[in-house]
Amino acid sequence: MTRPALRTPRLRLRPLTEADREAVVKVFADPEMSRFFAADFSDPATASAMVDRRLDYRGPAGQGHWVIERDGEVIGVAHLRPSAELPDGVPELGYYVASAHAGQGLATEAARAVLDHGLGTLGLPAVWALVHERNAASRKVAERLGFLDVGSGVHYGDLHRVLVALPAAHGRPHHIELWVPDLAEAERSWGWLLGELGWREFQRWPAGISWRLGGTYLVVEASPAVSATSHERTRPGLNHLALHVATRAEVDALAARATAHGWRPLFADRYPYAGGDAHYAAYLENEAGFEVELVAVEGPAGS
Repeated sequence: MTRPALRTPRLRLRPLTEADREAVVKVFADPEMSRFFAADFSDPATASAMVDRRLDYRGPAGQGHWVIERDGEVIGVAHLRPSAELPDGVPELGYYVASAHAGQGLATEAARAVLDHGLGTLGLPAVWALVHERNAASRKVAERLGFLDVGSGVHYGDLHRVLVALPAAHGRPHHIELWVPDLAEAERSWGWLLGELGWREFQRWPAGISWRLGGTYLVVEASPAVSATSHERTRPGLNHLALHVATRAEVDALAARATAHGWRPLFADRYPYAGGDAHYAAYLENEAGFEVELVAVEGPAGS
């Protein structure tokens, strides 16, 4: 996924380009913009070097640096990129709007667009922000966006609040239920696979069992109301479930072990790119005809 342009009621955020250098340097010409930075970006050479660093970004697809435009004028910059200050390079959000446009809610509007892109479109498990301890205005922006304050630390040469935003539960799956003809077979295949992916047994009753991961659980049930003895994924209804796997190596390992737990490979002649050159995944089918797709999180985003 390339970095998309983002739109809000008043703003357009588009990927930063070399042609934006002069406009970005102008945004930071006001010394007030550097009040909470270790560097003085009111110096054109320092600001231009900052633009160079942003243009040199080579991180995960869909992340990077944007300019913030209002009515065709560049009024700020924003970024979502792996943090150089927090462990494991977690995604960090930053937002800067020119002092002349302060007090109008534009920083909140721009930051919300990037945050929604990260949590919604990219499906990031969390987005982090580092806000200077004395930057009350930026801390209010983060509060309005729903960031949680989890402590403080010395970052970028000074004391910063460490903030995190998590995906909202609204609109996300609560649970998925599969009716199966053979509960023991379902537990053998689904129980092994879900356990390998970090799901844990949640509920059990004579005709069913469920496993949970975070706020979502998956149920398999041999209901007395089932109207057929087998599942056919090409009929209307459930075709398959697709589940994230952390790395390509783990996809390979799961695919190799799956046959011992009631799964057989699908599209084996095109493994691991049956879904396309940028989509690293294993497709498996169990004895009851249910298909699961195991998609690697790392590497280019898949469909």
